[in-house]
Parts: sequence; structure tokens; C-alpha cells
Amino acid sequence: MMYIILIYDICTDENSANVHRKVFSICKKYLTHIQKSVFEGNLTKLKLMELELELKKCIRKDMDSVIIFQSRDEKWLKKNFLGKVDDATSRFI
Repeated sequence: MMYIILIYDICTDENSANVHRKVFSICKKYLTHIQKSVFEGNLTKLKLMELELELKKCIRKDMDSVIIFQSRDEKWLKKNFLGKVDDATSRFI
């Protein structure tokens, strides 16, 4: 297992709403939605590969971006919250 933080940016144009819905839906299948275009969670190497393959099929390589940060374990990542901490992140200290 590895701890994943995924963020994405979908370029705004006439097709962006459709692409955004697809990307959001794919990410939600694998990870926990944290904020707007930010997801996190623990995945096996195989699940991460599946996630990446699905995303590659729907993003526009010349316009959209997905960044995936990987860590061996969530405990190696310090999190500080400023402002509202919503329910999706309430499990963290």
C-alpha cells in the first residue's frame, strides 16, 4: 500500500464540464474527496495503475493535468489545516 494525494486541473472550454465530471467520478472510485480537485487515500500499486489508466483515457493531454504524490505511508506527511476542516478530513489530527 502507498499513500496517495491526487490533484487535477481541467482547462476551461466547451468540453470541460464533461471532462471534469469524468475525472471526478474516476478519482472518487479510488480515493477520498478532500477539496474541490483534491483526493487522498491508500492504494495498492495495482489500483494506482488502474486509476492512472482510467484518467489517461479521459483527460486531454494537451490541456488538462493530474498530479499524483506518493508516499510509503501517511504517517510521514504532516498536515496543517487553516480555516474550515470539513468532514472528509476530520479523521486527521
